[in-house]
Amino acid sequence: MLRLLQNFASKAGVQADTPDCQNENANGPPGFVYVLGALTPHGVRTYVGWTLDPSRRLAQHNSGAGAKSTHGRQWTLLYVEKLDTRIAAMSREWRLKRNRRFRSELARCLMEP
Repeated sequence: MLRLLQNFASKAGVQADTPDCQNENANGPPGFVYVLGALTPHGVRTYVGWTLDPSRRLAQHNSGAGAKSTHGRQWTLLYVEKLDTRIAAMSREWRLKRNRRFRSELARCLMEP
């Protein structure tokens, strides 16, 4: 069982040999959380995600290789935030996905001339 947990932890980027398995690897790459926006006939759509490379990820979304909900649209990067670890970026992504007011304010940027 311990070996299984260590394998899972190593795949998740967490050091399993620390007393607290929630500790992140301080030497790991920083994570980024981002918000994309796209104009549609029905208004503005936003998409929140996390990545290790925001410019590569934007290119993936615009080429149709991103998330299923982003296919067929031309996306614009509205917001990027750099965090210390990818786990912190995932946590921040979760919060931003639920913050409709913040996403609406960002969406207004696309509608302004």
